[in-house]
Amino acid sequence: MLLLAHRGDHARAPENTLAAFAAAVARPGCDGVEFDVRASADGVAVVLHDATLARVQGRPERADSLSAGQLDAAGVPTLASALEICGPDAFLDVELKEDLGRVALDPLLAARGLPDGSLSRAVISAFEPTCLATIRRLAPAVACWLNAEDLAPATLDLAVALGCRGISVEWRAINARSAGAVARAGLDLAAFTFTTRRTLARLERLGVHAACVEGAALDGDRMRVRTSPSS
Repeated sequence: MLLLAHRGDHARAPENTLAAFAAAVARPGCDGVEFDVRASADGVAVVLHDATLARVQGRPERADSLSAGQLDAAGVPTLASALEICGPDAFLDVELKEDLGRVALDPLLAARGLPDGSLSRAVISAFEPTCLATIRRLAPAVACWLNAEDLAPATLDLAVALGCRGISVEWRAINARSAGAVARAGLDLAAFTFTTRRTLARLERLGVHAACVEGAALDGDRMRVRTSPSS
């Protein structure tokens, strides 16, 4: 199972910052990071979860009202700088918060692009199907995950119809039955977001491919998931 630090290691630095990403990739048990992408006023991909800077940066502005330079000064990095700090080996779940198309694709392909048009050790994910439909149209070889709150048949059908490689779902939706349905649909299964080693062990036994985690689930070495079936 791939362990991805949710918005970086924001126990050690503010979420979705270069410091949080550097802290995450330095952890021995962490395989990569998950982070969120929006566009600045001047059309540059930046890493920010919320539409505004209020919660993390303590400022009222919307991301799309500021230039990339202004956002950088406020502590919101560009996608290009996040890719650089993460390095080539960290697995990346790049979640699109908006329908960004080439704004997100171009820096990703520049940093992680392979000759066949796919990305090395990276997926693009989104809750909004139109975000993924745009990526699939522009770059059919790029792996995509549909983010979802459930694993209902209609949700799996949507992921397949979009041409997704996998589906990333709220971890409570995963059990033996739903994990089996995902496997039969030919999709990779990812989970978000949890903090405990017990949940990590249970999901690994169910065949989850990747997990977006925080806290204790990021601690220690890979032996932490080798617990008894009663966990």
